[in-house]
Order: sequence, then structure tokens, then C-alpha cells
Amino acid sequence: MKAVTLDPSRTVRDPGSFRDPSGQIFHRNGRIFRSVSPAAAEDFAALRDSGLLAELTAHGLLIESEEADRALLGDQAGQAALLLEHPRLSFVSYPYEWPFALLQQAALLHLDLQLRALERNFALSDATAYNVQFRAGRPVFIDLLSLRPYREGEFWAGYKQFCEQFVNPLALRSKLGVPHNDWYRGSLEGLTARDLAPLLKLRHKLSFNVFSHIVLQARVGAASDREDTAKLQALRDKGLSKTRYRALLQALRSWIAGLKARPVAPGAARPQILEAESAVRAFAAEVNPNQLWALGCGDGALATAALDAGAGEVIGFEADPDLLEAAAARGHGRALLPLYLPPANPSPGQGWNGAERKSLAARRSADALLALGAVQELAIGHNIPLAEAVAWLIGLAPRGLVDFAGKEDSEVRRRLLLREDIFPDYQEARFRDLLSQAAEIEAEETLPSGRTLFRYRRKPAAEKE
Repeated sequence: MKAVTLDPSRTVRDPGSFRDPSGQIFHRNGRIFRSVSPAAAEDFAALRDSGLLAELTAHGLLIESEEADRALLGDQAGQAALLLEHPRLSFVSYPYEWPFALLQQAALLHLDLQLRALERNFALSDATAYNVQFRAGRPVFIDLLSLRPYREGEFWAGYKQFCEQFVNPLALRSKLGVPHNDWYRGSLEGLTARDLAPLLKLRHKLSFNVFSHIVLQARVGAASDREDTAKLQALRDKGLSKTRYRALLQALRSWIAGLKARPVAPGAARPQILEAESAVRAFAAEVNPNQLWALGCGDGALATAALDAGAGEVIGFEADPDLLEAAAARGHGRALLPLYLPPANPSPGQGWNGAERKSLAARRSADALLALGAVQELAIGHNIPLAEAVAWLIGLAPRGLVDFAGKEDSEVRRRLLLREDIFPDYQEARFRDLLSQAAEIEAEETLPSGRTLFRYRRKPAAEKE
């Protein structure tokens, strides 16, 4: 699998920033720049001069920025009035990949930032979840041009968007026990109230918050006649006083902070491979990766062990929604980012022209890989040919730990219990041969369960495949 990289000699506009008329994101030589249009320059100057920009940055709510010379972008700067430079994030993730806990943290960050801004007479022009990223275990807002001076009596412009991209996905899991990830990935703008409301029970709708932010939104979305349209327009024209605006934000924050992720399948979580902890610690201490990808990270126990042993950060991938929540709790405040990833169906390129939201392959940036249980999951669980599974795993990172569980393994036997064994090449000797074709096997270890743990280093020739 080829890595998707930007030509360092060129200035490239980020394909996900075209929607914003205030400014766009550009990549050049590993640096991140944001243009500021003439129309947005006055609002940015007001934000900067008010002291709010520095305050939000100092408190870790808003990503850092520094004014830069427009000549750095050459003709790409176009008619930009200003150019800003941001620090480069080590990994970009999307709300459809976040577990409930991270989506909840992102929602609270958005509301906290709004409340601080309102105290300084500023407001957010939108409420998209894509304006939040995670860095060192904490959410950070990345679009400073969304902040503009507050207009007395204005209606919250981003309210509907906030509900669709935060409230409704959180309510789906909290009230119904349904993870938001697959639904959100299939509908990048979030979950509409019209889709969610019919699924809720009467007891849910009796909640003031559910009724106010979901049921009424569904009715608004269904309004079609002139009378309803006129009522909606009158409501928007009436606007909100600053006091009511603040009260709405505070009430939403209190409700969202109290939501809990309802378990999807209690007691049915996949067994964890904790017997490899000492090997994981030794590997992380030796390789000292800046970024480690943990495929099938489970509840995050091995990921945090790798952090303790020297990994700079861990991007964990897990398909089990309950394990994912456990990993989010274990990694809270640490450099562990647990993300939803069906192993045989990783996030594709999506949105406009298939590039607005990048595929997992396009975001590949790992120095090392931890893949325990991944081979059997791909080959036995999803019928991925063993050769293709091995090639994909090796392509994710140049160094790694991967295990192989033979057909005598209890978990593999369980998988084969109710199906025909159509995997004649699923043998350890075949796996070892495939691994050695693209990588140097640095060490092998037989674990107490009988699984074999391989430590590998990708061969230079495999980098080009």
C-alpha cells in the first residue's frame, strides 16, 4: 500500500477547507497555513485585539496561530488579507471515528469555548464537529475564523448543526444503545432529528432536553406549509437575548455532560491479549516511536503500557464499541486516541470529490504498529486472503509486533465453530513465509496461550510497493 504524501516543493490547498469563505488551509513543506480573506480580516483583527484569541489559546481551547508572510504561499495566497501559521497536528481524526466519550468531550469543548467567547462579546458562526481535533488526549478547536463579534439579539446560527453533529449522535447511544459511528460515516453532516425522533420511545420524549432539542427539531424539519414557515421565520427574527443565549448554552452543557454511553453488548467483549504486555513494553522502549498505531486496541491496556514504556502517542483502532469506551476512559488525559475502525473496512476518502475527509491510508503516519489478534480477525473473521492481510499490516508502519494464532487457538476455534473451514493456507509456516518476504523477522516469542508473537522490521523494498 502506497503512502499518500504531499509534494513538499508545492503549496497544496487542503481538500477539506474549500467550504469556508473566510479562509482556507494550505500545506507546504510540512507546515500548515491558513489564509484570511479580506471579508474576514476585520473580524480576526477584533478577535486578536480583544485578547480573547490569546486567552483561548492559553487555556488550550483553541489551536495556536501566528501571523506569517503572505509571500510564503506565492500566488496561492490569492487575495488573502492575512496569512496565519498553525502547528501541524500529528494525526487528524473525524467525529464518525470517535467513541461516544470523545464526541462528548468535543461537544463540551465547543460549548465551553462559546461561553468564554460570549463573555467577550464574540460568538461562533457555525457548530461543525469537524472543527475539533484531539491532541495529547484533549480536544482542541482548530478554526479560529469561526469566531466573530457577537451581534446583540442574534439567533444561535449553529444550533441546528450542533444538534445534528453532537446532540443527536450522543442521544442515539445514550438513549438507544446504538453507536453513532456507522450512521455518521454514512451521513457526514450528522444525524437529523427527523431520522432520530421516530426511533425514540415515549419515555425518552418526556425528557425536557430530548423534547426541546430533538423532537421539536424534527417538527421544524418537517414544516412545509406557509404558516409553519412564517412561524419559524418569526422565531429566528426574534432572536435570543444574550442572557437567554448563555442560558441555552449552559443548559445544553449540563445535559450533555451527564449523558452516559449505554453498553451495546454487555459481557460480550472480545477477550484481551494481555499476555504480551512485557513484549509490548520492551518493543516500545526499544523503538521509542513518536506515533504507535494499535490495531485492535481493546480496552487500551496495552496501548497505555506502550505509552508508559516510551511511545510518544498511540492511535488505537477498535471495532467493539464497548471496548472503545473503556479505552477512552483509560486514556483520558493521556496521549491515547482510540478510534472506531472496522478492520476490513477502514475509513475511506469521503465528502466532495472523495477527498474532503481523508482515508485512513492518506493519514498514515505511524512509526510502529501493534497488531495483536489482527491476523485472525482479518483472515478468519472477514475472509481476507492471508497474503493480503499481511501486506496491509506491514504497509501500516515500518516496525511492528504482530501475533499469529493457529487453528488450535480457542478464539480461532470459536470463530470456526459454526462455519466451514475454508482456510487451507491459514498456517503459521505460511504466515511466517509471507511476513519474511516483506520484512525482517527480528524476534519470535511463544506466548503462554500458544500464539506466536513476531517482531518485524519492514524491508526497504517494501516501502515502494
